[in-house]
Amino acid sequence: MERLSMQSYDVIGGNVAKIAALFPQCVTETAEKIIDSNGATRYESRLAIDFDKLREELSNEVLDEGEERYQFTWPDKRAASRLANESTTQTLRPCREESVDFDTTENLYIQGDNLDVLKVLRETYLGKVKMIYIDPPYNTGNDFVYNDDFAQGVDEYEQSSSARDENGNLITDPMQRNTESNGRFHTDWLNMIYPRIKVARDMLTKDGVIFISLDDNEVANMMKICNEIFGEQNFVGNIIWQSRTSISNDDEISTNHNHTLVYSKDRQSLTFGGDDIDENEYINPDNDPRGPWKLVPIDANHVGGDTNYPIRNPKNGVDYYPPNGRIWCYNKATLDSLMADGRIKFGLSDDSAPKRKLYLNERKATQSRRTLHVMV
Repeated sequence: MERLSMQSYDVIGGNVAKIAALFPQCVTETAEKIIDSNGATRYESRLAIDFDKLREELSNEVLDEGEERYQFTWPDKRAASRLANESTTQTLRPCREESVDFDTTENLYIQGDNLDVLKVLRETYLGKVKMIYIDPPYNTGNDFVYNDDFAQGVDEYEQSSSARDENGNLITDPMQRNTESNGRFHTDWLNMIYPRIKVARDMLTKDGVIFISLDDNEVANMMKICNEIFGEQNFVGNIIWQSRTSISNDDEISTNHNHTLVYSKDRQSLTFGGDDIDENEYINPDNDPRGPWKLVPIDANHVGGDTNYPIRNPKNGVDYYPPNGRIWCYNKATLDSLMADGRIKFGLSDDSAPKRKLYLNERKATQSRRTLHVMV
């Protein structure tokens, strides 16, 4: 007999989900107070619409602060958010004399303020870009200068602003640079990057993805920004890559890595290609009818359940336990089933700890990418 739901369609929940799909930064967490029939009080977490942020997406008016909520904020954040939605009067001008195969090339090289350029491109490429890679200023305090709505390198800044005289002497206030002694060290960087990330998201296809390269100085803030703009559920990974091999003795710990954050427009729609599987790792010395296989461990570092028991090798009668501090991946019943199915083998020579056969035909065509990349 088919069971009927005794609860009607959650219209409000559905509307919240629709708004979250369009404006993930406008959905936040709140606690709802519930009093049961016995008079006991409890609080349940639920999603709610941040109407202040939603109004910002639909209006250029400055709004007053609302009630306290979980949020990531800084001075001028609302202005930075509005900046992403404002139109631009700039346009693209072709430079035929500096171009190669202007009429037939499929590539574009654009020079100008990247926020204005992104806004111009958004008109044509709204929801059409499959992949975006950005390498924003790292905000080291030396090579990032923020001025209104653009960023430029120190040399370019000093040249364009006449920061030095004809003899090379610095004549402007060096505090205009974004040094750590500046009270707006992080604020200025956040106001620069926030509208650019918002516009970039608009350009991505539903299955699109963005890669953001940066270092430790702003990676935590960038993740908060992207969690807000893309939604935490669309975080794909943080690729840690070795940026240098030399050791710096200036700090207690030498920083030899940088980050590449990866976010998707819609995680459920994203298909991510991986590394090709090395089929040479798979063999079939026992002529298993299921085809080539390789051995993989069956222990894990989780705790709990009926997963710490001896596994006896039927060939030599030796009992094997999980390594110290670890457990078996399977309970006894599941392990017995795998043993009966011939999927557990005690090493290639049947004289070592138990492992599971992983068959080539059970693998996907590719294996997942790694989050750690080291120079070789």
